[in-house]
Amino acid sequence: MDWGTLVATVCGGSLAVSGTVLADHLRRRHENDRGSGERRRAVYIEFITAAETGHARLRQIAQSPVADADLGAATRAALSDAAIYEARERLFIDATTAVASAGQALFEQLRALQRAVATGADPASRAFHDAYHPYIGTVWAYRVAVREELEGQSLSPTAFGWDRWDGRDRCPLCRETTDSGT
Repeated sequence: MDWGTLVATVCGGSLAVSGTVLADHLRRRHENDRGSGERRRAVYIEFITAAETGHARLRQIAQSPVADADLGAATRAALSDAAIYEARERLFIDATTAVASAGQALFEQLRALQRAVATGADPASRAFHDAYHPYIGTVWAYRVAVREELEGQSLSPTAFGWDRWDGRDRCPLCRETTDSGT
């Protein structure tokens, strides 16, 4: 028996098996990374959608406060019905630190808007605008954080021809207040 042939065969077989195992491991890791990215993208979209649904309902309540006798209960229900609390929990589980932080800031500003509407602030009031514009600013900050994470691309207000994210520069009420010096 030729030992050289036997050793060469065993070494060749070991290399082939090792290569196959390594290739399978790398393929599985790539699939897991892709699945994780797709899951995060879905969670990020779910969160912003829930926030915007809650925001839309808060605007409806603010425009017609007489329709809801208990504004506090109506505004709390607006956020609860939008499923923002559940989406926020999923965000905390799956998001990176930067996106989770931006999401929490957005949530806090949405809650500030909810409290303003609960006190009777209507869309033309200073109280509403003082809560609305910071909320819109955090919505954009969240979008920027998500975009930077998922696509590695930044976004700035100038891309839209704006001066700032919060919309104060485009708001007739805020511009009027600034122009009058109050």
